[in-house]
Amino acid sequence: MTSPLHPATIAAPVEHELVIRKSRFIAHVAPASSPDAADEIIAQVKKRHWDARHNCSAQVTGLIGDRARSSDDGEPSGTAGTPMLGVLRRRELTDIVAIVTRYFGGIKLGAGGLVRAYSSAVSEALDLADLVDRRLLAQVTVAVPHADAGRFDSVLRDWTRRHGAVLGEPQYAQQAVFEVWSPADGIEPLSAEVAAVSGGSVTASVTGVERVVDVPR
Repeated sequence: MTSPLHPATIAAPVEHELVIRKSRFIAHVAPASSPDAADEIIAQVKKRHWDARHNCSAQVTGLIGDRARSSDDGEPSGTAGTPMLGVLRRRELTDIVAIVTRYFGGIKLGAGGLVRAYSSAVSEALDLADLVDRRLLAQVTVAVPHADAGRFDSVLRDWTRRHGAVLGEPQYAQQAVFEVWSPADGIEPLSAEVAAVSGGSVTASVTGVERVVDVPR
């Protein structure tokens, strides 16, 4: 059984601009871990584009995407923030904020044109973003002699890349202890790999701890 998948997020901010009938639409999408963080990013964009006609926004936050807000910022009701939010929902994203700055070009687009413009701006920006999946993973530790730490570091990094797992920071005490966050169906293959590499002298220990972990695609 594969690990449960939560709404994804993005790895880093992306900015993208398009021009529609002389109006400039500048989309800025960024990761935001909370409503306060999202509001701070919105404030920064508004400060930078203080001379724009509109700075419309949408945000989704929370591990399961249960908190959402949007703002038309002076555009006709429902023509900007709501369609922007719809794009984030359709992409199944969370902990993200989208702001679209509009510099009016003198030609009115109508309600339908505005909806398409704001939706397209966010959608095209997201097409450029690196996505990060979120999965419920199990903690597995592998303790090895210091002399073997370099070899196991390489082996485990390669294994995590191939199995949708994440390698945590190693701890160095009497032994080097590696921390692997693995999907449930990866624990048995991980144990087999560790046993094969070590000739059976090293084992992978399941701690019973689970948590939601960001896994780059």
